[in-house]
Amino acid sequence: MKKNILLIIATLLLFSCNNKSSSGKFTLTGELKNAPDQKIYLEELFFSQKAPEVLDTADLVNGKFSATAIGAEQGLYRIRLEKASTGFIFINDNSQINLTADLTKMDLNGPTFNTAANALLKNFMISMDGKRTTLMNQSAKLDTMKVQKAADSLLTIESDIFEGLSSSYKNYLVQYIDTVSNPVMALFALGYTRGIDPLQLQKPVSSLATRFPKHQAIATIVAQYNEMLVKMQQQNEAKKGIPQVGSMAPDITMNDTNDKPFSLSQLRGKYVLVDFWASWCMPCRGENPNVLAAYNKFKDKNFTVLGVSLDDDKASWLKAIGDDKLSWKQISDLKKWSSAAVPLYGFDGIPYNVLIDPQGKIIAVSLREEALQNKLSELLK
Repeated sequence: MKKNILLIIATLLLFSCNNKSSSGKFTLTGELKNAPDQKIYLEELFFSQKAPEVLDTADLVNGKFSATAIGAEQGLYRIRLEKASTGFIFINDNSQINLTADLTKMDLNGPTFNTAANALLKNFMISMDGKRTTLMNQSAKLDTMKVQKAADSLLTIESDIFEGLSSSYKNYLVQYIDTVSNPVMALFALGYTRGIDPLQLQKPVSSLATRFPKHQAIATIVAQYNEMLVKMQQQNEAKKGIPQVGSMAPDITMNDTNDKPFSLSQLRGKYVLVDFWASWCMPCRGENPNVLAAYNKFKDKNFTVLGVSLDDDKASWLKAIGDDKLSWKQISDLKKWSSAAVPLYGFDGIPYNVLIDPQGKIIAVSLREEALQNKLSELLK
């Protein structure tokens, strides 16, 4: 139920290479072993909402074909086979490009394009495939250890290994974007940066315009990235003053289910989970059994919950309280996202919660699923 839009350049901005190579017209010839005769399609890839565009069609006869297209600057293309799901991506960095492949050997090492940029492309994909496989294997190992309830010391060791691999992966990408000699490869590498802090990419992305001043796709990406940074800065400015862990929780006063005013401060002296939810929010309703279990487990240990609803219909609100068996105090001003609680606590999605200590200080936020009971078990022994 998020209202915000994730700011990430990865899939939306990564290539935009619809202005192609400085060589203009280029011809791709190919020899595909173990491929039956069929049509071959030379396509331009846009990596946006626009579908690939077929630029030329050729006949594959006895494993050989030739196709031609025109590009204004270097970009990304694909050869697609009519009778197979197989495709080969390449960069148009030369007027004459040759492809050799064996359809019975279709791993990343198999197909080969005979130009410098395509050698970079192949090597990069092989390297990234290895790094991502290593990361996924380590993540799977950690998940298995957690399920098997391995000792904390062993989990710490394996977690540190994963964090090291993740950091190495990110640093490799940042350095690659900052140093690679081909503009399309710099843009291609940006497609792998999901999960990397955009600020970590500021130096390499900004330098692209200087390194490749005549490449229009680069200019577009740099402009979009700079716009994204401005929006991030504006959002960070807007968040200043929003309560964080360690700050005092702002008081909230709204009517309860009996239309009587109730304030968060009336619960001072207890650990309080302020739970922001709504009857119309399905993830909230899905989380309610977890909150209920935590309440029942810790309610006799100086702990309670205050439900703050973003409903706008009282009947629906009351019905959800009854259906979900929420027995703690519930309040709402029935204004949905115009609720006074939203700017006070600065959240942009629900379910959301803050855990407050007996003095009214925020000690945790966004405790979902097992994290809620783990935190309460740590505090309320």
